[in-house]
Amino acid sequence: MNEPGRPIRILIADDHPILREGLRRLLEAEPGFSVVGEAADGELAVELAAKVDADVLLLDLAMPRLSGLEVLGQLARSGRPLLTVILTAGIERAEIVRALQLGARGVVVKESATELLNACIRTVVAGKYWVGHDGIGDLVQALRQLSGSVETSPPPMTLLTSRELEIISAVVEGASNKEIGEHLGLSTQTVKNHMSSIFDKVGVSSRLELALLAVHHHLVDRAPRRE
Repeated sequence: MNEPGRPIRILIADDHPILREGLRRLLEAEPGFSVVGEAADGELAVELAAKVDADVLLLDLAMPRLSGLEVLGQLARSGRPLLTVILTAGIERAEIVRALQLGARGVVVKESATELLNACIRTVVAGKYWVGHDGIGDLVQALRQLSGSVETSPPPMTLLTSRELEIISAVVEGASNKEIGEHLGLSTQTVKNHMSSIFDKVGVSSRLELALLAVHHHLVDRAPRRE
């Protein structure tokens, strides 16, 4: 977690040295950003992720030695708390969803304006997702497009309370525990307790898995409407 007042520390992983240099210059020109390392291939990206004190990894998908998706898989297995943003020349919807499943928090196309990349970094550090130009709408769309191929059993609907369905709906919208609590008049700890109960009831272990399951089984459609 990034500490208040501390610059957002960024690790860049891309096999093109000119692009890495350009990214470094652009990012370090932004107040509150600091580049703490660069990797020219996937294996070095995994190695540096374990060594440097970074908050965010900017990761190219097309990397030598280990692909971007393979890097994500290794980071997920290591339990390294590093927020990863995929930076790519082009990506299919299926790749977006796979990257999110593996732990990516954002996806930015390389031709995007610098302002979008900066906004993406700040958004994921704040605990949200970013896909394309502003994230949550595209995230939900990607999840809905995936829904026809997700192999999961229907969750036990009778075990989910109306409050839990409200919280699930908020999770799909990208709300943090704090934001959910503020909207529903609950403490953050109470929201956390609800989340633990939901995870146990539907058999998931992360917010993204919960969002995938919720979209696939139309749990959001059953939730009370949020004003």
